Amino acid sequence: MTNDPSDMVSVRYMVDDVEAAVDFYTKHLGFTLRMSAAPAFADVARGNLRLLLSGPTSSAGRPMPDGEVPSPGGWNRIHLIVGDIAAEVDRLHAAGVTFRNDIVKGPGGQQILLTDPAGNVVELFQPAGEESRPRS
Repeated sequence: MTNDPSDMVSVRYMVDDVEAAVDFYTKHLGFTLRMSAAPAFADVARGNLRLLLSGPTSSAGRPMPDGEVPSPGGWNRIHLIVGDIAAEVDRLHAAGVTFRNDIVKGPGGQQILLTDPAGNVVELFQPAGEESRPRS
């Protein structure tokens, strides 16, 4: 992982609770904490993905000129590649993570959608041709 933010792909997610979001991404999805200014903001990373977690009191949470307030949720999502989607789903289900659907198989591979504590979507994806490792 690089430490230079200009070498990373950065995505901003609006969240309701920065500390809960940091816990979710570091505990369940393998991100590391780069910086925290909770309750307003935190910066976590996984490989070259920098995920900026912005709470309601962050500058990114300020109302737009038309009065609309940025909020979490929606269908845009980060896409994390996994080697064994079934095992990851089992592990995350056991940890109480909320899923929006079941595993979907398509020509490119298998995917499933889960949500972080604020309702932002994360996609786990196992590319076609990468067979799941046997579960023990």
